[in-house]
Amino acid sequence: MAHPASIAASIAAPAELLVNAPASPVPTTPSVQSRALAQLLMTGLRPIGDRLHITRNPALQMVRDAFDAVGFTPLPRGTELRSVTDGDVRGVWITGRGAARATRDDGNGVLLYLHGGGFVFGSRRTHRHFVAALSAASGRPAFLVDYRRAPEHPFPAAADDAVAAYRWLLASGYRADQITVLGDSAGGHLTAGLLADLSRRRLPMPAAAVLFPPFLDLTCAELDDRDAVRRDPFVPPRRARECGRTYAGEHALDGRRLNVLRAPKRRWPPVLIQVGDTECLLGDSERMAESIRAAGGHCELQVWPGQVHVFPAFYPVLPEGRAAIRYVGEFLRGTSAVTAAA
Repeated sequence: MAHPASIAASIAAPAELLVNAPASPVPTTPSVQSRALAQLLMTGLRPIGDRLHITRNPALQMVRDAFDAVGFTPLPRGTELRSVTDGDVRGVWITGRGAARATRDDGNGVLLYLHGGGFVFGSRRTHRHFVAALSAASGRPAFLVDYRRAPEHPFPAAADDAVAAYRWLLASGYRADQITVLGDSAGGHLTAGLLADLSRRRLPMPAAAVLFPPFLDLTCAELDDRDAVRRDPFVPPRRARECGRTYAGEHALDGRRLNVLRAPKRRWPPVLIQVGDTECLLGDSERMAESIRAAGGHCELQVWPGQVHVFPAFYPVLPEGRAAIRYVGEFLRGTSAVTAAA
């Protein structure tokens, strides 16, 4: 699941990636702002999430409307938006302040963003301020995909839309090594699924991927135990389980394309994962990092103390969120330098 963001390592890697990697900004203790946010979510939103069946009407529409309403957070100054509808591909180009505009042949990289929301809510409105900040930090335009949501469009609709958006960028003239794929929560699952689909189809892989605490294991096997040891301030395991089942529809939760943790990862690009240690989804990030490294890939896993689900999206109020976004920009510049030198 993903939150309404606007409410308020040892690593196994090639030597050249280690040399170019920026210093990790992860603090040893959470800020006062982070503690306050976690308490606000724990006492305000978590109890509602425990009781509300979000995939049932009229609750589903209420949740969607509420998330879209808070998505009207003012965009960072200088942000440019351009909506796109091209066949089956829908979304919006977001260019942050100082970022290059989306052009096909100037050599600049682009971001492909897959938003979170438990596969059932979340939209361009809920995530555009976050994507704008990522665009500004990286200096690259971002395409925020407006993929189809469950329960109206269960799997494989969203996964197919992610592949279609990636192919669309390639057809538009962008090279694969100019594209970075990013996603939060359910969008992290779609990002991992996209990499797995590209690998299976022998399509060119993107330059890198960034996951903001991804929701990967749709069976939610570990969530209740983790939540019992340390209560997640926002994500109720039962709601995550409800969203996973709703998205899977008639398909098995551990089916080939849905079980992204088991997907072969030998051809995957460098991956950065940022996750908070309060999250019941922390285990998903740890298992993904382990599986990428076991396949000989590069995965940097950052576990931020005291941070809630998709904390970088709270950057307007969290110093850790701003630091995390700056690091993403540095990470992407480092991977680009390695690609250019290869």
